[in-house]
Amino acid sequence: MFLRRNNKLEALIGVNTDFKGDIVTGGTLRVDGKIAGNVVADWVVLGEAGSVRGDIKAKGVVIGGRVDGNINADELVDIKHTGSLIGDIHTRKLSVAEGGVFEGRSLVQKDDELKVIDFPAKEAIS
Repeated sequence: MFLRRNNKLEALIGVNTDFKGDIVTGGTLRVDGKIAGNVVADWVVLGEAGSVRGDIKAKGVVIGGRVDGNINADELVDIKHTGSLIGDIHTRKLSVAEGGVFEGRSLVQKDDELKVIDFPAKEAIS
């Protein structure tokens, strides 16, 4: 994630920070403190001590802390073993590690460019 040139760490909410309001940023937002508001970013990474009370819109979200809100991610939502999400998810890929908590509904949409390999029938082979 951080190896991509367009996903540099753009903003950091530190452990001792409580932020109230909406955040809109390009790049990656790392949250180790508390946010009460909606978040829009390229990527959102929640540390184990991080929490968001609000909705998140991003390409990808990695949850090590707690989210109370809905997530709309274009690519990925990854809930780690310490992560907790109370809300709905709309994404293409969803991963919940053993021990991770997810309470809500999920809509996991297929990739538009899904390639299907069609094998010929047995009769056509002989």
